[in-house]
Amino acid sequence: MKEALLEINNLCVDYVSANGVARAVNNVSLTIAPGETLGIAGESGCGKSTLAFAITRLHKAPALISEGEIIYNGRDVLKMSDKELRDFRWNDVSIVFQSAMNSLNPVITIGEQLTDVIVAHKRISFKQAAVKAKELLGIVGIHGDRLKSFPHQLSGGMRQRVVIAIALALEPKLIIMDEPTTALDVVVEREILNELYDLKEKFGFSILFISHDLSLMGEIADRIGVMYAGNLIEIGDAKTVFSKPSHPYTKGLIASFPTIHGPKERLYGIPGDPVNLLRLPSGCNFQDRCADCMDICKKDDPLLIELNVDYHAACHKL
Repeated sequence: MKEALLEINNLCVDYVSANGVARAVNNVSLTIAPGETLGIAGESGCGKSTLAFAITRLHKAPALISEGEIIYNGRDVLKMSDKELRDFRWNDVSIVFQSAMNSLNPVITIGEQLTDVIVAHKRISFKQAAVKAKELLGIVGIHGDRLKSFPHQLSGGMRQRVVIAIALALEPKLIIMDEPTTALDVVVEREILNELYDLKEKFGFSILFISHDLSLMGEIADRIGVMYAGNLIEIGDAKTVFSKPSHPYTKGLIASFPTIHGPKERLYGIPGDPVNLLRLPSGCNFQDRCADCMDICKKDDPLLIELNVDYHAACHKL
């Protein structure tokens, strides 16, 4: 494995409320290499987005990073000052949020929003920034005339491309994409992903791609991590995760997606509901939904163990 661009060690993120403390990210450790695409999958509420916000320290109360390290190029993000954080965001790591319409300011033109990002971080004139903004729109397949458009005048796919252009503005080494295609139809989704892949090849950045759609992730990710109830329960190369998943939860996620090719087969969902983070059971968090649950699963929480080179999973049956 290449030397890590981003290294997360035993990260814990808690949400503190009057009803107690909910641990949304529990002792998560992972790395992202330069030029790598790492996918993080799981149901809603499993901690994917909380992890993304923690990496860039965009989380707000009641969220609290209680333990762990986030190391980017040898620097601890959790120890950065406000000025260092300002330089770190967008210059080193940028983020594409789930809803482009909510990410863009509805009363400011696309051109203004692009130039604001550039001028805020680089010592160049507005005229130079406007030229750069036009270039960025061209990179994501939008005509430069759209600089004068407002977000509501663009389609969903175009808005998402604008957000990606903003994320690329300062040429960061890592882009975090938090379910960037959720609100798009499948045709536009395919176009966005193809463009994203081409941009990655052109600029050489790494991607942390967060989604609940494992089938989508398998097409673009080099490695895939699966989260459940705040825990990273399986992580390895994308091909192995799909062909030989080890954790019962991962198997259930893959079995719930239909295949376009091959014979028709009955799909099976995962029974039950995600566990309540305020009332976690003793032992494995997945025990109530697992058909392979054993006595030890109700007593001890399984550890993430190495099954193969750079492949880990957490299950007592392994």
